[in-house]
Amino acid sequence: GFSPLASRPSCTSPCSSSSSAMVSGDAVPEAKRQKTTENGGKNGTSMPSMEDRWPLYETKMKAEGLNEAAIAAFKYNLGVLASGADVMIPESRLDSVEGLQEFEKLKIKPDPKLLKKTVILKLNGGLGTGMGLDKAKSLLTVTEGNSFLDLIAKQVASMKKEFKTNLKFMLMNSFATSADTLEALSKYADLGTGADLEFVQNKAPKVAASDMMPAAWEKDPSHEWCPPGHGDLYPAMLGSGTLDKLLKKGFKYMFVSNSDNLGATMDLKILSYFASTGAPFMMEVAVRTDADKKGGHLAKDKITGGLLLRESAQCPEEDEKAFQDTTKYGFFNTNNLWVDLVALKAQFKKNDGALPLPVMKNSKTVDPRDKNSTKVLQLETAMGAAIECFEGATALVIPRSRFAPVKTTNDLFALRSDAYTLTKDFRITLAEKRNGVPPDVKLDGMYKFTDAMEKMIPNGPPSLIDCKKIVVEGEVTFAKDVVIKGTVTIKNGGSGSKEVPAGTYEDKTVDL
Repeated sequence: GFSPLASRPSCTSPCSSSSSAMVSGDAVPEAKRQKTTENGGKNGTSMPSMEDRWPLYETKMKAEGLNEAAIAAFKYNLGVLASGADVMIPESRLDSVEGLQEFEKLKIKPDPKLLKKTVILKLNGGLGTGMGLDKAKSLLTVTEGNSFLDLIAKQVASMKKEFKTNLKFMLMNSFATSADTLEALSKYADLGTGADLEFVQNKAPKVAASDMMPAAWEKDPSHEWCPPGHGDLYPAMLGSGTLDKLLKKGFKYMFVSNSDNLGATMDLKILSYFASTGAPFMMEVAVRTDADKKGGHLAKDKITGGLLLRESAQCPEEDEKAFQDTTKYGFFNTNNLWVDLVALKAQFKKNDGALPLPVMKNSKTVDPRDKNSTKVLQLETAMGAAIECFEGATALVIPRSRFAPVKTTNDLFALRSDAYTLTKDFRITLAEKRNGVPPDVKLDGMYKFTDAMEKMIPNGPPSLIDCKKIVVEGEVTFAKDVVIKGTVTIKNGGSGSKEVPAGTYEDKTVDL
């Protein structure tokens, strides 16, 4: 389970945190909450000190060829873990956030000249393992034969044409996604190549849970390392030289989003607004509904007056009701972020080369498939939590259309249907008829992986433009020209696949 740790006071807020497991609104189960760190006190009793431990980590990271920024970021995270500070963010410390600007009410005149100084960055380190894919998730086919990466590349090309300007695009890949991604994008020569197109996120040593020493696993030393969470964006940009290179070329603004969020396109109106505020950092937030109440929320720190994120793992049990009150805490982080690169560089200078992000520890075993292997802690940070590190950081309320992450085959099934349309500039939007509400899709567990889902729809998905909810139970195949309206459940209680014949199905349960 996730358990957050404090961040040091040089961040505007003394000790808050955000969990990358929950950025998209997933909650941490009650039972997994941990209220204290493993060493149970300010100065762990039988633990080797940070002074004893650190040289071992430093040697290990240097031997692996990690750069200074990666080493400084991990040293900061480990120091936070070793301090054992209290990390809860009680209700008494927070105010709700009022008076945020809304995208729909922006009056600003878009300024295309800003595009020359802006870099679009997509986080592309994730594998599609949850959907049965052993390569970059962004290589999944989304619609009309286009993968996430195809759509992103075509969006960039379309904006270059529309505004008659060059547009800088980059990816943060991981060791696992870099080769596949560069190969897939090689057909878009205009995007750039090599170090102009990508930098690779760092890796971090796993920490033995028993004594906080570097975890060792001789059978397969690759298991001694883990990804450091997407908060690694900042040290990875610094350490790879990307940040300095961009600043040298005159870039000032960066728009960052997840590559699986198809709603997160470069928006000139938002860029112009961000530039006009002079804010160092801006987060796109969406309105929390009842379905989002267990996930983290945006809040105001009473002490500093600044914005911060609070996740459920940081909420004392007695404040649970307030945490889930969407009328008090009305916004969540979409992970679409706008960053002033000059301000980012200044933060690094101010904090000795390490951005003091809140740290999460994730309890695992060193070999994830061997539950009897050494218990370890993986230290991670989340990029949205940087909102509390920049004085004057702000947030913009955006429509849900800019937050359309694809996490499951249910999402993919809906995206490939006529409930969504592909615009001329290669954005995917809900069909107008849907009034901003996507169809609710619940496929049988056997369709968790994309190859299984594709066997179910050999002729493409059924029409869902008038569908409120579709539930599929058992093994089925959709014929061509199936139309689903209202709420429909399709059941096959027998063995072997059964076909859903062509026709219109409205508000009914179909037993095949």
